[in-house]
Order: sequence, then structure tokens, then C-alpha cells
Amino acid sequence: MASVKQIQVTFDCAEPERVARFWSEVLGYEHRGSACIDPSGVGPRLYFQRVPEGKVVKNRVHLDVRVGTGLVGEERVAVLESECARLVTLGAARVRLLRADGVNESCLVMQDVEGNEFCLD
Repeated sequence: MASVKQIQVTFDCAEPERVARFWSEVLGYEHRGSACIDPSGVGPRLYFQRVPEGKVVKNRVHLDVRVGTGLVGEERVAVLESECARLVTLGAARVRLLRADGVNESCLVMQDVEGNEFCLD
């Protein structure tokens, strides 16, 4: 039996090229039409497909953008806030900061240019 070597994450959206451009900037990926490609070939390809219906409820799956790996406390929050500020200039929206709770470290919930939730982690 063959094993899976790659995955693609596909998102429904209204404006595929706009959303792909946003995520390419966020991740440092190459923007190719309605797709984002990891230039190193390691990360998954992201693909954005046009659908007629709009987003209605919270995402069941979301991306975690890992900018604070290995950091804790206020140092981690400062890195999350700094990246949040950069992403807001690209069109993202800050939703809320979830502070460390003894089990999970702090993360920042955001929305992309079409309102899809993602976390800065």
C-alpha cells in the first residue's frame, strides 16, 4: 500500500486570489493564482476555491501560525502581538488573546481577509 507523501489544505472562499495572496504573505509562500506553495517544498500547498455561499459559522478546522514556539509568558505574548500587528496591515483582524491557563500557552485568535479563524500560536 502506498503511503501519502503530501497533503493540500483547501479552503472555500468568495475571492480565491485575494485570499491566496493574503496567506502567501502570512506564510512566506509563493502565490500562484488560487494557491500558495511552500518554496522549500516542505509545507502543505494551500488551495482556495470559489464557492457561492458565504461563511456562516466558526471553522471546524483552522491553521495555527507557529510564531511563538518555545516562548512562554510575556515574551511569547510580545511575539504574538508583534506578528498580529504585521498581519493586520495585510487585512487580518485581531479577535482575542487567549492567555496561558496552566495547560496551554497563550495564543492569539485572528481572522483572515474573509473572516476565517486562525491562531497565532
